[in-house]
Amino acid sequence: MSALALEQLDKLYPGTPAVQDVTFSLGAGETLALLGPSGCGKSTLLRLIAGLERPDSGRVLMAGTDVTALPPERRNLSLVFQDYALFPHLSVLDNAAYGPRQRGIPRAQATAQAREALALVGLQGLEQRRIHALSGGQAQRVALARALAVQPRLLLLDEPLSNLDEQLRARLRGDLRSLFSGLGAAVLLVTHDQREALALASRVALMRAGRLVQLGPTSEVFARPSTAWAAEFLGQPNVFAQGEQALIVPEHAVVLGEGERWPASAQQTDAGGLSVTVSHAVGPLRLRLSAREAALLEGDTLRLRLLDAELLRVPDDR
Repeated sequence: MSALALEQLDKLYPGTPAVQDVTFSLGAGETLALLGPSGCGKSTLLRLIAGLERPDSGRVLMAGTDVTALPPERRNLSLVFQDYALFPHLSVLDNAAYGPRQRGIPRAQATAQAREALALVGLQGLEQRRIHALSGGQAQRVALARALAVQPRLLLLDEPLSNLDEQLRARLRGDLRSLFSGLGAAVLLVTHDQREALALASRVALMRAGRLVQLGPTSEVFARPSTAWAAEFLGQPNVFAQGEQALIVPEHAVVLGEGERWPASAQQTDAGGLSVTVSHAVGPLRLRLSAREAALLEGDTLRLRLLDAELLRVPDDR
């Protein structure tokens, strides 16, 4: 039985369809990334699942039970907001214990669950610290501990790392992946960051203009985008119009050091190696070369061939 199932959800704001005919399910212990650009309906969908808004049509089911009409407190889920929404007048421990206490759990048990949740996110020893004395990463962990302390079946995360600097985000992505793998709860992560989806989720639901455009295992969605728009949003550098279709040339479809010689221009990258643009017949291919691959450059030309079996032809919906 699915921890969460959405059936043909629709939500219309005045003049704007925010969510349109969204259907998917999420299993216990699974992490699904709801991925898409700003304004595509991700946060609205999250609010519908949490019970903060009601859909115009469709159903929300948790563990097989229709919860569409139930308020948030009766859905056995936790939501981590983008701004964390911590209580500055409470200690770290009291913030984490707030949820269990609001659900009527005795104080001693609520405190025990809060300590366990803080240990899960690596904040032992900071229980009595005030929120204003925390770093950004620590505050994010307190918000996560508060969500985990109620022992939810479903954990909802709304852009949880967006307020952190890039170095801290990279470190926390690894920490969260380890945490999610041992939770047992279903996790739905809303993000516009492809790196977060790749690092944290086993499946990806890609949204555009309120609709799901692709749903599948993370590696498959990134390797085989279903449309030209999906390919470009996911970072494919080589997407070319071909009438009503588009041709996607993945970098792994390019074999260096073989085939024909094509003009190339190269630019050093920050990470070492080269960023190369090749003037190929299908269009200006953009490739990233390692130092060893860069040695294959012959002046301002590069010898390459394309693997026809790896070229993807998809609808051009841009």
